[in-house]
Amino acid sequence: MNDNTSQKLGTLVSDGGPVNVYVWDMDETLILLRSLLNGTYAESFNGSKDVKRGVEIGRMWEKHILKICDDFFFYEQIEECNEPFLDSLRQYDDGKDLSLYDFKQDDFSTPTDDLNKRKLAYRHRAVAHKYEKGLCPFLDSESMNVLDELYNVTDEYTERWLSSARAFLEQCSCVKEESSDGPSAIDQSSQDIHILVTSGALIPSLVKCLLFRLDTFLRHENVYSSIDVGKLQCFKWIKERFNHPKFRFCVIGDGWEECAAAQAMQWPFVKIDLQPDSSHRFPGVTPKTVSYYFAAVYGNSDADSSKE
Repeated sequence: MNDNTSQKLGTLVSDGGPVNVYVWDMDETLILLRSLLNGTYAESFNGSKDVKRGVEIGRMWEKHILKICDDFFFYEQIEECNEPFLDSLRQYDDGKDLSLYDFKQDDFSTPTDDLNKRKLAYRHRAVAHKYEKGLCPFLDSESMNVLDELYNVTDEYTERWLSSARAFLEQCSCVKEESSDGPSAIDQSSQDIHILVTSGALIPSLVKCLLFRLDTFLRHENVYSSIDVGKLQCFKWIKERFNHPKFRFCVIGDGWEECAAAQAMQWPFVKIDLQPDSSHRFPGVTPKTVSYYFAAVYGNSDADSSKE
């Protein structure tokens, strides 16, 4: 845990009142992608949705995700070197200035030795820096317009799933307005914490956060890939990071693995359902909905009663 994170956690603990930690799944929870590609989202509408259109939209997202991963986030080099989070190799990073570092000429190979683990740690640090800056520094206005249009088309096709999930995050966070210095940022006094634990690979998952406009709410140190270690291990790491009675955890996802891991941790679990008539989908789930799950495990609090 870095010094800034430790300082923020100390502030949260000393401010009084519980701190809600929302532990999110990504696909078919905060975003829709897999169910677009395989048609299950459209099929749940029993013929009223164009399945082929959903597949087309999903493929467009896949194309943009992979291109940005390869062009800007070293994915061609590190695809086979997945780590559960960006700081996992921090002990090997000597803090070298990377402003003039040539990542294409450093002879990086599979990190089985300390030297290549250091080179991978450099890449992770560079990825974290790019993630914090957002998409604008390395995409031109035409590319940004294409992505904005794709987001809007997807949101319309999915009946505002994307914007509704994002609105949930926004309601739980005090967001500072975007400035000329960079993208919007979470007010450090905000009590709620959002963490992503995804079964996808780490670098594509970070790129998805950028493309689906989630990076404002999900800091890079709060993005975990469970593909190699499992969700339960990720949840244990999260508990270690936020190890104080004031922190209350709730898992939100659509899969059996996060459900089982939540049960093992004795955390409440909100199951997301794709079915159009379900209230446990987006739009549908709200901070007020989830407050009942917190209350069932942790009891009521003033923070719960203030949720709209």
